[in-house]
Amino acid sequence: MTTTEPHGAPRPRPRTAPPVAADERTMLSAWLDWHRATVRRKCAGLAPGPARSAPLPASPLTSIGGVVSHLRWVEHFWFEVTLLGGRDEGPYSPEDPDADWRLGGGRDLDLLLDEYDAQCERSREIAARLEMGSSARRSRRGGPPVTLRWVLAHLLEETARHNGHLDVLRELADGTVGR
Repeated sequence: MTTTEPHGAPRPRPRTAPPVAADERTMLSAWLDWHRATVRRKCAGLAPGPARSAPLPASPLTSIGGVVSHLRWVEHFWFEVTLLGGRDEGPYSPEDPDADWRLGGGRDLDLLLDEYDAQCERSREIAARLEMGSSARRSRRGGPPVTLRWVLAHLLEETARHNGHLDVLRELADGTVGR
């Protein structure tokens, strides 16, 4: 059972160091959860204005809120759409493929983080029901279907990469480093 905050969102999981020796599922899941928790830590205590700011002139959609929104929809796409074959509820479209980033730049960061936490919890529940070698119900652009193993590895690298972006954006926002 998931514990919830007063407004109904799942309570964020604490950032727990991954084990140094474990089976493949435990290791990939633990590292992914560590990076998911790091997203929230990098955003902790940030004022609303800087969370919406896109300080990089060459990347006008790259805000802290945009990164969090994008990560939420990445979780949805890979676990619910690709692995389970569900309907894609993402805000993006062929006409606006960056809508998840744009959406994050205009919404409350606490709400975005709560939505991200809820999506991560759904992803954990999906992963728990599947075998590591389970094939996705949808393939990637006509290629062979990926497996849960591939999705966990991909989400781990994508979340870690975006945590690097959050490092830079947070330092530019208010000087905070090392969260």
